[in-house]
Amino acid sequence: MKFDLEKLVIFVSFITSFFAVFLSNGIVIGVPAIAQEFAMNNVIQNWVPTIFFLVVAVFTVPAGQISGKFGVKKSLICGLILYLIASIGAVFAFSTESFLFCRILQGAGVAFVNVSAMAMVVQAVRPENRGKAVGFTVTGVYLATSLSPVICGFLVYNLGWRSMFYFIIPFLLMCIILLVWKIPKEWKTYENDKIDTVGSIIYSIGILLFIYGFTSLTTMNGLILTVIGLIILCIFGFYELRVKSPVFNMHLFKNKKFTSSNIAALCSYIAVMVVTTILNYHFQYVRGWDAQKAGMILIITPIIMAIMAPNAGKLSDKIHPQKLAAIGMSIAAVALTILTFLDGKTPLYFVILAMILQGIGMGLFSSPNMNAIMSSVPPKDAPIASASQATMRTIGQTMSLGILTLVFAWIMGSLPLAHKYSAMILQSSHIICGISTVACIIAIFASLVGIKSKDKFNIDRPS
Repeated sequence: MKFDLEKLVIFVSFITSFFAVFLSNGIVIGVPAIAQEFAMNNVIQNWVPTIFFLVVAVFTVPAGQISGKFGVKKSLICGLILYLIASIGAVFAFSTESFLFCRILQGAGVAFVNVSAMAMVVQAVRPENRGKAVGFTVTGVYLATSLSPVICGFLVYNLGWRSMFYFIIPFLLMCIILLVWKIPKEWKTYENDKIDTVGSIIYSIGILLFIYGFTSLTTMNGLILTVIGLIILCIFGFYELRVKSPVFNMHLFKNKKFTSSNIAALCSYIAVMVVTTILNYHFQYVRGWDAQKAGMILIITPIIMAIMAPNAGKLSDKIHPQKLAAIGMSIAAVALTILTFLDGKTPLYFVILAMILQGIGMGLFSSPNMNAIMSSVPPKDAPIASASQATMRTIGQTMSLGILTLVFAWIMGSLPLAHKYSAMILQSSHIICGISTVACIIAIFASLVGIKSKDKFNIDRPS
């Protein structure tokens, strides 16, 4: 029964992680059709994906404390139900406002799904199998990243943009049914704690201003909002140290393994989130490929990551996870170094080699690093640790795209992306890949610091 429960939890976590990423990544394919139907201007159109990520960021940390108090299974069910209702609502949206409202609800639901699913895996699966379980969860993320553009493109082209939302409904229903009727156990860790409402509000305001400001950092208003957001987040940190039942236990950062793994995660997302966009620009604007041909090549890296992730996770149950993370990030750094020197005459096989190395490196890094984060805290703090790694992902992704915007604005100004400006596109890409390589190096050092730390994981691991 215990083994069956573990298998079921891993399966549910895999499916929920897949569909949490599926629409957040694939929605971009359907945005032009959505914008056309609701007559959105370009500013509102950009808010379709952006508002989702903002809401996810705002709710992630509060979701950690809430799921710990009321139960991770119950929180996961509520998150899935909210995601389901919002997806059904999107199908019947009749205006820009109603559609964006549904996107807000989806973001809130996905925040709880992200935190609760990983926390449930950590608490339900035996420590010696935790890396393997985490690896399968990460595989769900990578498969969604690689398959969602293809699936959503097919659905939107043949059945219209609403079909993307129809597609996920049966899978969400299946997970809800499995959780309610087949997983009897519940996991609560902060049952007697009070909800830190003030801390949640301070965090939400700070992260909202920081992320929104960073996405428009090329403007003075964006710069001001980013600085104000950082100040408020610092205030949040000091406040949490003085609260009896904080929404985020800042004392966890005293553990160098926890801190170093989170820093490594943040740097990894800053480094790699932007690579797909850079390569897409290279293929379409420098080499002159069409979108379909570019998409078929771009699928190489996430597929390799999806293959590597469960095996790396399993391996991290036997080998120090931060050693694997450091090795993986070193390989990714080599890949990004290669891309730093990319130009129009670079042989295609050399570009594909860099993509393969990136896939191997990130696949070897992600599962062990996440395993290190979740294993460096006591089991009762699993929801907070899960919220922490989800927040690092959101902030890292936002900063990565913000750097892309900044560099291209600096090099190209307001010029459109086009083949005739390929020299400036390449120059911008070189700078961004250089910055990403530095982020990889920082992640390597962070992992090495964690390895040397005398702080212990909450289970014994081989060195």
